[in-house]
Amino acid sequence: MVFLDFERPLEKLYEQLEKIREIEAQGDVDVSATIKELERKIKTAQKEIYSNLSGWQKVQLSRHPERPYSLYYINQMCKKFVELHGDRYYKDDKAIVGGIGNLDGQSVVIIGHQKGVNTKMRQYRNFGMANPEGYRKALRLMKMAERFELPVVCLIDTPGAYPGIEAEERGQAEAIARNLFEMAQLRTQIVCVVIGEGASGGAIGIGLGDRVFMMENTWYSVISPESCSSILWRSWDYKEQAAEALKLTAEDMHGFGIVDGIIKEPLGCAHNNKEEMAKVLKRHLKKEIAELKQIPMDDLLNMRIEKYRKIGRYEQAGVKQEETVSNDE
Repeated sequence: MVFLDFERPLEKLYEQLEKIREIEAQGDVDVSATIKELERKIKTAQKEIYSNLSGWQKVQLSRHPERPYSLYYINQMCKKFVELHGDRYYKDDKAIVGGIGNLDGQSVVIIGHQKGVNTKMRQYRNFGMANPEGYRKALRLMKMAERFELPVVCLIDTPGAYPGIEAEERGQAEAIARNLFEMAQLRTQIVCVVIGEGASGGAIGIGLGDRVFMMENTWYSVISPESCSSILWRSWDYKEQAAEALKLTAEDMHGFGIVDGIIKEPLGCAHNNKEEMAKVLKRHLKKEIAELKQIPMDDLLNMRIEKYRKIGRYEQAGVKQEETVSNDE
């Protein structure tokens, strides 16, 4: 198991539990009472640690190397999943996966960022940073979903769209903008979930939907804390302060009205209970899709557009609301 700095108290308890279980395996001593006591202490420590996390600590949890990625959830949730490849323009981007899955009888098109579970696979997946062809592949699958009246599920987990010069040469900004334009008017249900990192245009490229949710220990922002720190303070040393200032947690995003809800993670977070997290996500997706399918499509599109029109607030400096006058006057 991998433990982050603020999880160190758990590491010692798990080490003790492992040693006690080795003794139990030898069969010489009855240690069942000790095991139960250690398990109780672990649960208590988990509640204390995870109940009051800072913004930066949630960023760290969203990047935990043992946290499940899109393909894990897809394979756990879907009895059948057929992955589809390629954007029909350039090539197949391995940072975004997508295809047709079956959620207990409901066929859906699932699209998600994929980071890779080890060093070799992370390089293969480009660390979840998609090129333009990744977003164009996603759009191709969404258009297919629209044609066959299948709901779309988007799983977001990326440190950002790939910033390399070759991505810019192939139209990175245009590909993301095109996805937003098309998703706003896609005639099928769209449910988006931030399952890890939700950074910048890389996230919103598949992040516009009728329902947008965040898992409890994830973040969603226009910029990462490290990049924000390097711009404001010209150093990464202030990333903790930047994380707090950015208001990037699920609670912040829900409070701002940017996401529609928060999906609670099991005790110990998603990386400690992957199977349970997959079950929770599956139940949530089935519920939301069922509700959205009851809404007439024209009404759903109007609600989707109005949802994004309402995001954001502004004030006009130096002018009170009651003093403003219309052009007719």
